Amino acid sequence: MEKVLLYYKFTPVKDAELLKLWQKTLCDSLGLHGRILVSPQGMNGTVGGEIHALKSYIKTTKQYPGFKDMVFKWSDGGRENFPRMSVKVKKELVAFETYDEIDINEEGVVGGGLHLKPAEVNQMVEQYGDDVVFFDGRNQYEAKVGRFKNAVVPDTRTSRDFKRELDSGKYDELKDKKVISYCTGGVRCELLSAMMKQRGFKDVYQIDGGIAKYGETYGDDGLWEGSLYVFDGRMGMNFSDHAKVIGECLHCGGKTSNYENCALPSCNKLVLVCESCKQDPARLYDKPECYEAAHTKTQFVDGRK
Repeated sequence: MEKVLLYYKFTPVKDAELLKLWQKTLCDSLGLHGRILVSPQGMNGTVGGEIHALKSYIKTTKQYPGFKDMVFKWSDGGRENFPRMSVKVKKELVAFETYDEIDINEEGVVGGGLHLKPAEVNQMVEQYGDDVVFFDGRNQYEAKVGRFKNAVVPDTRTSRDFKRELDSGKYDELKDKKVISYCTGGVRCELLSAMMKQRGFKDVYQIDGGIAKYGETYGDDGLWEGSLYVFDGRMGMNFSDHAKVIGECLHCGGKTSNYENCALPSCNKLVLVCESCKQDPARLYDKPECYEAAHTKTQFVDGRK
């Protein structure tokens, strides 16, 4: 039986290249596939494989100084959800481009928002009502298929857009409210909540374990609506058989949670398209220009058309 592990840990790493080599060798020896980022800030990963191999991976990884209390979350899926085993070194675990303004120590991110368990999230909303605001820490396309009820969704396509958004003044009216930041597994909100506090947001929280943990606790009977977008072959996952569909097809406006990669390889954008429209190859493009580019290229072989 196979599963997927999600995990992260913010802790100072002295030699990120050495950690990368060790993790790649370990994962390959256990037959795992997935995606791991290593940085001087710590490590963030998603790996899939046989359960016994994943248990060995957890036991061995916890032997690394600083990772002994790392929390691993289990999810449905497996090795086949990832094309290969990728381990990369980056400046920061999330590309907010704030590595020069946020401190990391042995206990994690310095100055981040207070962690709330899923039950504490619901209790806060019940107690304070409209004084509580959910703030989406993901990219906008993720929020199109799933988000917390009445959440604020910043105008972001990549993580580096958050700095610009927070500095724009758009969200200054939220600075005196109770703001609950959220993201897929929690790693982005560790940094985002610290960024928000540095910019004058007074009462900032983050969901412990992210959307994944909240959905595991409440399914689709809580404050979450829709599908959770994930960065692997699954593309998305639901927490129950009665998940609400909130995404809208790019072409017909019908309800869908189905994302496809634009059929123009050089575009590299996601297309939210329903199963019906998906049957038309012309609708698997992000925009008309992509379709035109794909169908107006003249192929030459040995100088001949």
